[in-house]
Amino acid sequence: MVLSQKIHGAFKGAVERMTGPRTVSAFKEKGVLSVSEFVLAGDNLVSKCPTWSWEAGDPSKRKPYLPLEKQFLITRNVPCLRRAASVAEDYEAAGGEVLVDDEDNDGWLATHGRPKDKGSEDEDLPSMDALEINERDTTQPRCGGDEEEEIPDMEDFDDIDNDPATLQSNLLVAHEPDDDNILRTRTYDVSITYDKYYQTPRVWLTGYDESRVLLQPELVMEDVSQDHARKTVTIEDHPHLPGKHASVHPCRHGAVMKKIIDVLMSRGVEPEVDKYLFLFLKFMASVIPTIEYDYTMDFDLGSSST
Repeated sequence: MVLSQKIHGAFKGAVERMTGPRTVSAFKEKGVLSVSEFVLAGDNLVSKCPTWSWEAGDPSKRKPYLPLEKQFLITRNVPCLRRAASVAEDYEAAGGEVLVDDEDNDGWLATHGRPKDKGSEDEDLPSMDALEINERDTTQPRCGGDEEEEIPDMEDFDDIDNDPATLQSNLLVAHEPDDDNILRTRTYDVSITYDKYYQTPRVWLTGYDESRVLLQPELVMEDVSQDHARKTVTIEDHPHLPGKHASVHPCRHGAVMKKIIDVLMSRGVEPEVDKYLFLFLKFMASVIPTIEYDYTMDFDLGSSST
């Protein structure tokens, strides 16, 4: 596995050095992005979701075909409250998995969509229910926004001093649970780079434990859907940051995004390329279901073709 990964990495690097970046759009035809389209989609993500930002990264690792200050996207300190295995257990109890793509027995599995309908003609298409996209997704994104919460008026509690409950002398004492039963919260820095070889975005994961100690990449696999951990998540050098990072391998990204785009177009929605990363992050939620970056935001999918 490691040897084949190194051989593929060397081949991929050689091809990237010999070929220029994509400049012609194939967004609808192949589900891929040109460099300028990636930057456009990234600008839209940062604009609508300020938890994301562009980074310049290590100057020695900058890609000349990308703007100097827009080498990759990142969102930091994203909570991860439980391990991915618990989501898989919950979903299996609810009815199964949605097969996104099974070409060459290298399928993507959406781990929290609807149960598989064996009689469906669209069995090989990604579940739009799993992606949480529906007719109501026509508003601006909500990405960690500042929605006002109603604060109770203290005048509503004029009689609190006379409440018998406040005069009780026998107080209940809360007991801390056993330490072994406490689930420690992990956090993640999630970054998105442009993969020149596959011409798609690529997600990278940097995890930290509850004490902000860096997680070994192997431990990050606990927070990845186990179907994907065995197939599509690899440990590799980040193209802009130091050290080894867990990464969702982009070999199938274009094909899956193409199918999502086809489904939208069949519903009369004309996808717009600057919305690409919103769709992409919803699709990624099937791979990293417990890392709570704001993938449930509402957004305008595109213009109506009718």
